[in-house]
Amino acid sequence: MFERMREDIQGVFHRDPAARNTLEVVTCYPGLHAVWLHRLAHALWASGWKWLARVVSNLGRWLTGIEIHPGAKIGRRFFIDHGMGVVIGETAEIGNDVTLYQGVTLGGTSWNKGKRHPTLGDGVVVGAGAKVLGPFTVGAGAKIGSNAVVTKEVPAGATAVGIPGRIIAKVDDEQAAKRQAMAEKLGFDAYGVGQDMPDPVARAIGQLLDHLQAVDGRLEGMCKALNELGSDYCAKELPALRTEDFVGVCKEQDDKPAPG
Repeated sequence: MFERMREDIQGVFHRDPAARNTLEVVTCYPGLHAVWLHRLAHALWASGWKWLARVVSNLGRWLTGIEIHPGAKIGRRFFIDHGMGVVIGETAEIGNDVTLYQGVTLGGTSWNKGKRHPTLGDGVVVGAGAKVLGPFTVGAGAKIGSNAVVTKEVPAGATAVGIPGRIIAKVDDEQAAKRQAMAEKLGFDAYGVGQDMPDPVARAIGQLLDHLQAVDGRLEGMCKALNELGSDYCAKELPALRTEDFVGVCKEQDDKPAPG
């Protein structure tokens, strides 16, 4: 028991930069208190002391603002950050190293008995205000964006955002490297490139870089063909784009165009 409590405390330090010392974490983190009370309530529930388990669960809700049904199954190093308004249903199953933020609901969409609530794999992160509703699985390492409403399975490592929740297509590593190379060739850092969040500006810049790369490749091929014919038409270097030219387009941070 004490080993798991020690793990929980270390999990807070790993995932909350505001945590300063062990005394502060133990006394001032309601998410931690809710998890510890749930463990007691779940042990009572599994032993057949249903009413007493619900009393302990209700006490935890009253003290922390976090409602976890004593029947829910929770893995190791589970962390609820801030926590107010979190609701976790009876048949929810949560893996190891999962993080939930305030206002998250792991709920059901049916009044029927049996499995009604979601299963979260190891390392899942659910953003503030998100609702994950139904008896499906959110794969290991997946992320649910803030205020998303997810009612269908989320693959491992994917990111779901929006209402209804949709999976964001991730740029593969090779394409991301090509975009970065093109941005560096142009002389500026394209903000937002390579981010998972569905920023329309970042998406547009990424597509522009893909197009510029294709144009650049075609021009190089044409120049090579002209050189083979004895022309020096492509001998001159193209003028570089300077970072300062983009000051009026996007805010600067650390001498680079900043996200959003």
